[in-house]
Amino acid sequence: MDAIVLLSGGLDSATALAMSRAAGKVCHALSFRYGQRHAVELTAAAALARALGAASHRVLPIDLVGGSALTGDGEVPKDRSAAEIGQGIPNTYVPGRNTLFVAYALALAEIMGAGEIVLGINALDSSGYPDCRPQWLAAMQEVARLGTRAGVEGRPVRLCAPLLHMSKADIIRAGTALGVPYALTLSCYDVAADGRACGRCDSCSLRRRGFEQAGIPDPTRYT
Repeated sequence: MDAIVLLSGGLDSATALAMSRAAGKVCHALSFRYGQRHAVELTAAAALARALGAASHRVLPIDLVGGSALTGDGEVPKDRSAAEIGQGIPNTYVPGRNTLFVAYALALAEIMGAGEIVLGINALDSSGYPDCRPQWLAAMQEVARLGTRAGVEGRPVRLCAPLLHMSKADIIRAGTALGVPYALTLSCYDVAADGRACGRCDSCSLRRRGFEQAGIPDPTRYT
């Protein structure tokens, strides 16, 4: 089966791509230039697509996404505790981002005849993002069923989120077993000019804690 894999350049989406490849799927990686603060994540995505054997890698521009610290609207939160990270929706939430990503992926899947869209979303370590929840995923699956030719003809594209209920430590263990080159991944929300991770944002905190809990050395270059 052909699959469209949403690839951000981060730890989670790299692991999802590796899982799909291990399952024997022909994977077409899809990334987006949406006005993010650090385009270096797209460089990471390209390197991961090559390293993990993606059949192709596309980068599509989206001009309508903003209103987030990740797009330069506000400061990225730093040094928050695990309890703080888990409460409320932070200003690093990008309005409509994952919904737009899936819409583009659905169009590409229909064009290419792919039967699956793979997302690296994770409900446990989602920092409160509403578009990483099981309810959102189920709603988008209904969109795929009701709003596409493939769905109406009884063969809807399947939305697959293999990491949805996994802890960060379990994700890292699974990816390590599959040979994911985590040194190539970039999770940081506020990358330094030299490409190193800040080590203080929510994403860095979750990543660092995940490697610690997994008992696996963290290859991340922190400032």
